Amino acid sequence: MPKGCLVITVSGLAGSGTTTLCRNLAKHYGFKHVYAGLIFRQMAKERGMTLEEFQKYVELHPEIDREVDRRQVEAAKECNVVIEGRLAGWMVKNADLKIWLDAPIMERAKRVARREGVSVEEAFVQIAEREKGNRKRYLNLYGIDIEDKSIYDLIINTAKWGPDGVFAIVKAAIDHLYPDGDAGSGENPENKKKEVG
Repeated sequence: MPKGCLVITVSGLAGSGTTTLCRNLAKHYGFKHVYAGLIFRQMAKERGMTLEEFQKYVELHPEIDREVDRRQVEAAKECNVVIEGRLAGWMVKNADLKIWLDAPIMERAKRVARREGVSVEEAFVQIAEREKGNRKRYLNLYGIDIEDKSIYDLIINTAKWGPDGVFAIVKAAIDHLYPDGDAGSGENPENKKKEVG
């Protein structure tokens, strides 16, 4: 894919900071932000269900997962887009940069508790149950093990950096994508530019 036409996927479990990162990337680079979770929440609302109810409903209706994933793949045909979703890295096979955000479950539960206005214990139970259900669903539906991180180019533990730090790491990765010349040659394209100028 040529420079100036980037497709980036950001995946991670609940409370890992994917939405914050995607919003920051969209704002800084002017990327379009495609958000699988939002599509999922809209579908739940359309059916008058809570997220938990819809989660159980989806387990019996795999066509909903397929529709969410189809919309992500469709969005990847555009230029300069950041696609957020648990399976985005798996679905968008040709993405220029695939990112996985992670953090220990207790840290993620604290974040979700703050965001949703529930206790940390309640958030912990919700997250644990949802992740167990999701993992089973992804395995059954696509044969994908969400715990397999081998497809990602960049994995960040967001418990170690705040949103600004995570953004700085990802920005560095994006800004250094596809350098001129062979990255394995030992040549620094910056030196060439200086010699030419």
